[in-house]
Amino acid sequence: MIDRYSRPEMAAVWSEGAKLRRWLDVELAVCRAWAARGVIPSDDLAAIEDRAGFSVERTREIEETTNHDVVAFLTDVAEHVGPASRWIHYGLTSSDILDTGLALAITRSGEIVLSGQAALTTTLKEMALRHADVVCAGRTHGVHAEPTTFGFKLAGHAFESRRNEERLAEALRGARVGSLSGAVGTYASLDPEIEAVVLRDLGLDVEPVATQVVPRDRHAAVVSAMAIAASSLDRLATEFRHLQRTELREVEEAFATGQKGSSAMPHKRNPITAERISGLARVVRGHAVAALENIALWHERDISHSSVERIILPDAFLALDHMLASMARLVEGLVVYPERMQATLDGSLGLVYSQRVLLALVDSGLGREDAYAIVQDSAMRAWDEGQHLRRLLEDDPRAAERLDADAFDELFSAGWHTRHIDSVMARVASL
Repeated sequence: MIDRYSRPEMAAVWSEGAKLRRWLDVELAVCRAWAARGVIPSDDLAAIEDRAGFSVERTREIEETTNHDVVAFLTDVAEHVGPASRWIHYGLTSSDILDTGLALAITRSGEIVLSGQAALTTTLKEMALRHADVVCAGRTHGVHAEPTTFGFKLAGHAFESRRNEERLAEALRGARVGSLSGAVGTYASLDPEIEAVVLRDLGLDVEPVATQVVPRDRHAAVVSAMAIAASSLDRLATEFRHLQRTELREVEEAFATGQKGSSAMPHKRNPITAERISGLARVVRGHAVAALENIALWHERDISHSSVERIILPDAFLALDHMLASMARLVEGLVVYPERMQATLDGSLGLVYSQRVLLALVDSGLGREDAYAIVQDSAMRAWDEGQHLRRLLEDDPRAAERLDADAFDELFSAGWHTRHIDSVMARVASL
């Protein structure tokens, strides 16, 4: 991921130095386990632990010759350790180090995105409760439907954010596994007990049956969960983008002093953060496809997945981390215009209350089809002629003979539509 969309904490996890440090941690943990078995002499273990090190630059230099990153790394470490380095990588194959180190990276990255997702849930919850009574137009197909509240809109997103927490946590648990089982996973040169001890010390679970690699369905589940989380952010960002259109201007992203919205038009205040989130969501969704395609490998292992993962795993974590932080800031700084929401609702000429009138006519004893026809006739005229639905219905004797002025006052009020919002908000408060 480019620096523009990388936050320091997550970027540090996926740096080259951090990756090699994880590899060394795995190698040292295996050496300690072998030493506890009496395989590695104590003097050699002491030399390994005292001298083991690496240089990113030196490893890269060696790889130019070996064309193999793990071999280059091991050669670099051996140059630091000396003769005792013969025990490093004892009984292991490259994938043991690669996949176990990758599990450590995914675990740490997962902690960061889970923290960001939880913070967003809290922010959305607080905003939903704050705006629980701010009435606005609900829309289906982009067209006014019935009144709702802005807090109710955000409430759904808060619960969706919580579901993403749960989805991510479950997928990350599934990927918190390592494997130290050798060339085709049969432990021919190792021992299951060595693996168990090392992985427990590293905070990882054991892959029950590895081939030479940890099965990639685990990684695909993580990237898929991240793609869903990114798509949820996209859904919320799309809502904010629509509500910020000039014709509505019901909400607005915070606009800092000195900020510029356009190089040509000084009046512009654009939904750039929401648009960036929507754009990055496309990247993460694309990575999910690649992760799914990584599941199918030849026999016990090939490396067709390797080049893909070097791109998609860091990028997906970095992008989602950036998106979560950006959305949290967007929501916290969101400028809400209740008066604009009311004006937009009023601008629908009472059409949002059509179902309420329909049901009132049914309650009066009229058949549903007849009641529907009465309301629809006036509703279509309201659309075409720009007249208020209530006035047209009051002028229609079929409706007027069944509904008096007090009834019309009640029917054309948002209160009936929002009377259960408090019950929903009680659920939000329990998040």
